[in-house]
Amino acid sequence: MSLQGFAVAVDLVVLTIREDKLCVLLIERGIEPFRGRWALPGGFVLADEGLEAAAHRELAEETGVSTGVHLEQLRSYGEPGRDPRGRVVSIAFLALAPNLSDPRSGSDAAGARWWPVAEVDEAALAFDHAQILADGLERARGRLEYSALATAFCPPTFTIAQLRGVYEAVWGTTLDVRNFHRKVTKTPGFVEATGESISAGGRPAQLFRPGPVQQLQPPITRPEPG
Repeated sequence: MSLQGFAVAVDLVVLTIREDKLCVLLIERGIEPFRGRWALPGGFVLADEGLEAAAHRELAEETGVSTGVHLEQLRSYGEPGRDPRGRVVSIAFLALAPNLSDPRSGSDAAGARWWPVAEVDEAALAFDHAQILADGLERARGRLEYSALATAFCPPTFTIAQLRGVYEAVWGTTLDVRNFHRKVTKTPGFVEATGESISAGGRPAQLFRPGPVQQLQPPITRPEPG
């Protein structure tokens, strides 16, 4: 396929946590260019839709999920030569949701699967998707420090241990249990107690839901690499 003139596309960095690992959705391209290579899901923006509508459409086609997903614009990518078919500017989006189910491949894909981020060979990704993925991961990791974004990876109600598991999976580190609990519960508006609890390891664990605050003050900062 060759393109005439200028085209606009959307690409999606879709992240979820499965079996305590941060995972990204990748599709195996079934057509040229880069047939047989793994890539981020995405596609061209239709003439009658906006950018966010295109992102939601592509997300629904690849995951079957159209609601309950945090979606935010990441940045644009428009270097000449990034797509061998012609001049394509892509608007990338970051999508986050808790424990998404197995994906389904779209019409131009040979397959789709969740990859643990630590196992992705970024050098083998199609197009400039290694850079887009790296930017999406850094956005997610940075936003966990200063915003309530971590709750987008959680079910509607969750324990502090589940929330800590999100931070550990996204940051790739182990956090001190008591220190994390204190920081979360002492940050105004971050989480709210539901008044209910569940059994966790034989002990009751209090359930929480997201609070009204989106920007954390003070932030929950990443540990320095040790």
